[in-house]
Amino acid sequence: MVAAGARLTYDRQRTAGWMAMVVITSTIATIYQLYWDFVMDWGLLQRRSRNPWLRDELILKPKIIYFLAMALNLVLRLAWLQTILPSLFGINDKNADAVGFLLASLEVIRRGHWNFYRLENEHLNNAGKYRAVDAVPLPFREVDED
Repeated sequence: MVAAGARLTYDRQRTAGWMAMVVITSTIATIYQLYWDFVMDWGLLQRRSRNPWLRDELILKPKIIYFLAMALNLVLRLAWLQTILPSLFGINDKNADAVGFLLASLEVIRRGHWNFYRLENEHLNNAGKYRAVDAVPLPFREVDED
């Protein structure tokens, strides 16, 4: 909320002080959001797990996928930089709408990506605490009909 307030104030008063405030508050907010995504929502970055820096149980076998997912989430979270430093990225009034559309699309992709790992973690927690089961046995036998 503080970062959003600083951004709104910077839009009205474009001074170096407000720009610094936007960068500082947005950086703190981004670090906190990344921590929350990785540790609380995805259940990753556990130092003492069987899978270093991940978690004990993983659904996807290649562990590199989880590290790539964290890196992708980081990159997509940092897309906000383009909104506060437009001249650095070559954004002008002509292409501001296109960049806004692109950033909104990237946020949709990030949220879908986030959702996969959040649901995976929730499923593993529910199955591990016996609130749900990994597989539900069917009440009948499967019969092969040839």
